This record gives sequence, C-alpha cells and structure tokens, in this order.
Amino acid sequence: MEPINLVESFSEFKEFKNIERETMMRILEDVFRHMLIKKYGSDENFDIIVNIDKGDLEVWRRRTIMEDGEVTDENKEISYSDAIKIEPDFEVGEDVSEELKLVDFGRREILSMRQNLISKILEFEKDNIYKDYIDRVGQIVTGEVYQVWKKEILVLDDDGTELILPKSEQIPSDFYRKGDSIRAVVLKVDMKNGSPQVILSRVSPTFLERLFESEVPEVFDGLITIKKIVRIPGERAKVSVESYDDRIDPVGACVGMKGARIHGIVRELRNENIDVINYTSNASLYITRSLSPAKVSSIKIDEKGKKADVYLKPDQVSLAIGKGGYNIKLASKLTGYEIDVYRDADTDYEDVDLQEFSDEIDQWIIDEFKKIGCDTAKTILEIPVEDLVQRTDLEEETIKEVVKILRSEFE
Repeated sequence: MEPINLVESFSEFKEFKNIERETMMRILEDVFRHMLIKKYGSDENFDIIVNIDKGDLEVWRRRTIMEDGEVTDENKEISYSDAIKIEPDFEVGEDVSEELKLVDFGRREILSMRQNLISKILEFEKDNIYKDYIDRVGQIVTGEVYQVWKKEILVLDDDGTELILPKSEQIPSDFYRKGDSIRAVVLKVDMKNGSPQVILSRVSPTFLERLFESEVPEVFDGLITIKKIVRIPGERAKVSVESYDDRIDPVGACVGMKGARIHGIVRELRNENIDVINYTSNASLYITRSLSPAKVSSIKIDEKGKKADVYLKPDQVSLAIGKGGYNIKLASKLTGYEIDVYRDADTDYEDVDLQEFSDEIDQWIIDEFKKIGCDTAKTILEIPVEDLVQRTDLEEETIKEVVKILRSEFE
C-alpha cells in the first residue's frame, strides 16, 4: 500500500523555507487527525506513523471483529466476513488494522485538508517570526533593502522575513536603493491583521547605544556604562558615560585613538556629531560638560525648578547654543535642567570674531564683509552704514540688520 505522501503532493510546501521537515510533519499529523475526527467522529482508533526522512505518513485504523450482523459502530467495528477478506486467519473478538490511502478520502476532504494545512503552516511561521523578533527588540539587525516607498522602506532579513523601516524612523539624510545593505535596531513588533509587523529604527537612542557596544569592547563588557543618550538624528548626539574602574578613561575609550572607534559610528549615522562626556552627579559640573565645546564662566542652579542660568564669555555663547540651537537643546535633555544662557556681565568685552555670529547671520553676508577686511564685530560697527553700503554689494536694510545684531552683543 502506498503511504500518504502529502509533502510531495502539495507543491505549496516548497514556499515554507523557515519550517523544519520534522515540524511540518507534526503539523501534518495534527491536520490529518482533525480531518479524521470530522469524517469519523473520533481519532482514538487511528494510528498515524510519520516518516520524516521520506516526508510521508501512514494512517492505520484499528477495528474490533464482530459477528456478522452485530456491528453497531462501523468506525470501530468490522464484521467477520469483511475481516477475513483482509486476512483469512482472523477470528471474532480480535483487532484488525487496515491502512487508509489518500484516495479513501473524498476530493472535498482532501482540498479542505490542503487548505487547512497551508493555513496552519502560515500561522506557525507568523508565530515563529513574532516570537523571534519580540526577543530581539532593542537589538541591531542587518538586512537588504527590497522596496523603497515614500513613507517606508521594506527590508528583508537573511531568512526572507519582511521588516519595515518607516520614514519617521530614518535619519533625514538616509538614502537607500533596492539591494543596499541596511542596519537598524528592532524598535517594536506589532500584530496587524494576524500577521507580525517588525518595525525598525535608525533614530532611536538605542540604535546609537548598540553601535557603541559593537565598536567599544569596554561598553560591551560592562566596564563602561552608558548613562544616557540624547539625539537629534543626523545632526548631533550627546552620550554620557561612566566607569567604575578608575584605570579606565570612559571618554577616551569610547572615542578611541585618533577617533578610530567613534569614526565608524559617526559614518553609520550619516556624519552625526557625537559628544561623549563623563557623567557626574554634580549638577553644575554635569551641565558644564554637557555644553561642550563651549567654556562656561559660572552657573546658578535652581534645584527646585530644575533650572540653570549659565554665564559665558561673548565668544562662547554661540558655541553653547550651537547650530540651530541643537547644542543647548541636547544639553537640557541630557541633564534634565532647563538651561538659559547669558553673557557674563563681569567680562571685559573684547572684539568678537564675525564667524561667531554664523547662527544669526547668513554665511554669504559674512563673506561680503570679510572681502572689505571686516572680520570682527567692532570693525563693522566702527564704519558708518552709508560707507558699508558703498563698499559692499549688500542692501542697506541688510547692513542695518547686521549692525543691530552686532550691537546687541555689547549691550
């Protein structure tokens, strides 16, 4: 008798690459038993033998031999006259086992089982993907860009599992084409319409933390602890680190010799500037470090209101604020204090390099002044507006606006 070879019969099985043959056969047995119950009312007297190596199974039905005319349950009992057709030596009261073939089941039952089997395997695959990735939340995965859409990117991992990188979780300067390799952290796993949806992120602070773990052995080994990470993706990030071993310089270890370790991280994050600072419980010192590269003159802290007034020399104010205000925003997030920057009133105001005003004055305007030898604030303020109009290609209104900005520096 031919065994029921469903693995070969159902061509759809070839699509299920992530399921081991053993698991597939187990699912096959469960589906078969479900069909037996549906057809015969019970599967108690059926033995299913699975042959994993060959990818087939055998179904045997056990029935008790009864006197002719005394059969009450045709599923569990067989008449003596029918039993001796199988084996002449059978006697009343004995059990007879008979193998069932696939053809013994109706076409409708086979199609139903086929659909049920495929559905079960798909469900198993989805469940496996969910369990696999729910355990990998917060870990970096590498995949290949399969499709690029306006609002998201479809990524395939090594097993062909579909992962989603939404536009909101991409670094603004990220640009990918189909076939590109991509690294991101698993942000979350949702179940949507019964299917797992794995969401990736490249803007999460966790992504930067995992990159440090991969590039800095001391962080991976726990010798250096990352206390907090704050980011404006693609622009700037601040990372506070701490080591309980006095022999280890946490900042030096994270940056590496000539920036060797941090360079790979910066490149991965599309040249995002990364400030690594030593963590301290001293609020004043922590704020001072967080405003790097600006040099702070003094700080007044309101612990109750979680506010800090920071005083700096005029040439340090723009450094503290940073391009687009990113530096002071990140310093506030990192320390947990609302930081306000002031020019130090006790400072003897000296001249300020014109380049220090690049966050308030467009670069092309600064370049125009430099062409006529005005490269500091006072060199411009000392020349009447009318003369500046004649000597440069700038409009009078533009010059007046620049003068206003420069004068406020010394007021």
